[in-house]
Amino acid sequence: MSPHDTDARPAGGDTPRLIMRGIVKRFPGTLANDGADLVVRPGEVHCLLGENGAGKSTLMKILAGSYRPDAGEILLDGEPVTLAGPQAGLAAGIAVIYQELDLVPDLTVAQNLLLGHAPSWGPVVRRKERAELARAAIARVGGNFSVHTPVRALPIAAQQLTAIARALTADARLIVMDEPSATLGESDLRTVFDVIRSLTAQGRSVIYISHRLDEVMEIGDRATVMRDGRSVAVRDLATTTADELVADMIGENRELVRTTDRPRPDGPPLLEIRSARSPGLIDIKGIEVRAGEIVGLAGLGGAGRTTLLKALFADTRATVSASVDGKDLRLRSPAAAVRAGLALVPESRKEQGLMLELSVARNAAVTALTRPPWLFPRRLGRRLAAPVITDLGVRCSSPDQPVGKLSGGNQQKVVLAKWITRGDIRVLLLDEPTRGLDVGAKADLYRQVRHLADQGVAVLLASSELSELTANADRVWVLHEGRNVACFDPRTTDENTIAHAVITGAAPTGAASAGAAPTGATSTGATSTGATSIGATPPGASS
Repeated sequence: MSPHDTDARPAGGDTPRLIMRGIVKRFPGTLANDGADLVVRPGEVHCLLGENGAGKSTLMKILAGSYRPDAGEILLDGEPVTLAGPQAGLAAGIAVIYQELDLVPDLTVAQNLLLGHAPSWGPVVRRKERAELARAAIARVGGNFSVHTPVRALPIAAQQLTAIARALTADARLIVMDEPSATLGESDLRTVFDVIRSLTAQGRSVIYISHRLDEVMEIGDRATVMRDGRSVAVRDLATTTADELVADMIGENRELVRTTDRPRPDGPPLLEIRSARSPGLIDIKGIEVRAGEIVGLAGLGGAGRTTLLKALFADTRATVSASVDGKDLRLRSPAAAVRAGLALVPESRKEQGLMLELSVARNAAVTALTRPPWLFPRRLGRRLAAPVITDLGVRCSSPDQPVGKLSGGNQQKVVLAKWITRGDIRVLLLDEPTRGLDVGAKADLYRQVRHLADQGVAVLLASSELSELTANADRVWVLHEGRNVACFDPRTTDENTIAHAVITGAAPTGAASAGAAPTGATSTGATSTGATSIGATPPGASS
């Protein structure tokens, strides 16, 4: 369906609240937006849909003024606008509520709500009036917490409501909500929906971004679907089914899965995850990884992949029942996880994986030594790290170059190098290892991951790039809303089938429940459809 098949003009001939036309945005090695279009009417909830990497976030950052487009135009209420920065976006009446809330944690609720536009007498803020305005805004979104509370002290749901209330105090005419339900419980989400309906009744417009199609069908009026940086469909949700939206998101011409040609590992599991639970975040059961096996974790944002990996590495609060080589893991810290043979390459290499001001050699050798990296001799770091840096093809002026000066791909290789240098890892946990890397860097990294697997390391690989999982993994588990819902053999399953499960949380028809012996099951436990689902049906998924 063409993006123009649904009339972009509002009923009655009113001018659209927003027109984004022909938006192009390039980054090195990536065309994030490729002529994207978006039309939002006054008083409507317009849902923006697409798989991870479809271009939604980039388009919204352009709308917020955080990015400048390379081509295209933006009109607000019929008037062309140039959004030179986030302040220009706010001044134009655009408020964006990001999933990673951009509140100031050490300021109070009232200070956050009216930051930059508090009532004042000259330079003196009228605190009583500010508190009254803040209380009114919090009451409108259903909050019952004090506006004098520092944001840091609030639960995450209250922080989300604070961010929404801040958009109201700014008198925004267009409000973007990016995955609001990712941090909200059911009752809080009902409150947010009530607020959204009151906003649109006032003529304000809401752009609602969510991977949860049940929410989209409930709250949305129309939806724009993005794929590969383009707007591929505009749908009237009153006359559209969830299956039609899924088909728009996946596309009709996606290639069949490229399968790995590695010999299929066999034998008992090296890593056995009996259960991993963190209330409201994950409830994982029955994932196993054999020595030499690469098991992928697929899922939308907020599905629980990162939480699972951090739980296994004892880097977040969770109840975990797991074993490595038949020995139960009783881990109280990441240091204990390392001693047990686990290694984690985190999603954020700069914030969690590297010490950017230290040299390549010191970063690469840090896990092989017990003392802090700034204390061991430079020559020792070079000696330990040099062979691994060479094998990985890390491009640097010298091992003494600060790792923060390297490209993203070379930084990621150094994160991997620090575990290879240690030499005793049994289980490698990879969280979005190729994010931000170009094609060549991705190929180099996966080549090394396969090399480690060939040496008997068990690899658990989380990625938003489904094509990377199907190309490199021996099996792919789908996580949806914190639960593992289906396991696929990419050698026998096409990518569309896996993508459908990723989006809907529903295993394909004919998949056997866990514990059953499915007819035609492969050695990985997959049925003839290529999937095995676990018993519980996730919230929002069809049974």
